[in-house]
Amino acid sequence: MTVYTFSEARQKFASLLERARREGAVQIKRRDGQVFLVRPQSSPRSPLDVPGIKTDYTTQEIVDIVRKMRRRAYVPKTIPRKARKGTATTHR
Repeated sequence: MTVYTFSEARQKFASLLERARREGAVQIKRRDGQVFLVRPQSSPRSPLDVPGIKTDYTTQEIVDIVRKMRRRAYVPKTIPRKARKGTATTHR
């Protein structure tokens, strides 16, 4: 782990942050012996944040395919007839 003096950290702050990002952490040491740790904070990522892929399809072609698949998967539920008193309603 890289250790900077307090003076170096002030003078090279941008490079200190870049090194902390690359290496995971850096230390800053003061004259009185105190040591501080600088490390990047991990940001929570969305599970939907995925890299894209190269394809020969246009955006409109992809939208058309998705819509077609959704129409095919949609099965409307039948509405049950009103039940008479004392009879059970059945679903088809």
